[in-house]
Amino acid sequence: MTLLSGTLPAIWWGIGVLGVLVIIAYVINIILFRRMKRFEEAYLTLKTFMSGGDLENILHEFKNKLGDHEAKLEQCGKRLDPIELKLKASVDRAAIVRYRAFENVGSDLSFALALLNQDGDGIVLNSIHSREDSRVYAKPVSGGESTYTLANEEKEVISKAMNGPKI
Repeated sequence: MTLLSGTLPAIWWGIGVLGVLVIIAYVINIILFRRMKRFEEAYLTLKTFMSGGDLENILHEFKNKLGDHEAKLEQCGKRLDPIELKLKASVDRAAIVRYRAFENVGSDLSFALALLNQDGDGIVLNSIHSREDSRVYAKPVSGGESTYTLANEEKEVISKAMNGPKI
């Protein structure tokens, strides 16, 4: 009987501890249930805060619109790439220098005109005016230089076009 009398109080102690743990679990369960109810109320308020609409539907609608905008942006990018290449090759730098080619001509009727793109490629036109006639010469320009011999006025106008403002 000494064996039974020593174990019986330990069983009661275990039942008591288990009872206390059940009460603690029950209290925690009640606290969590109340928190969950407050969360549900806040969630319902959040879902319907924008003019009575459902937040999930509004977000889904915005997601669809964003996808449409991304597709349109991609289309615009595809359209702009060739336009940018063409624009880069087009004339956007121009300059003119007027000068007197001959001493016996009254005013600066001769001119040099440079028409270049962003890379410095294009042409330089040189019009030389005299009393008897007028002549126009065209020389290709690549990277601001020409394979032909350039007059001082042509070099000056190319330099102005390269360093001047873009059109």
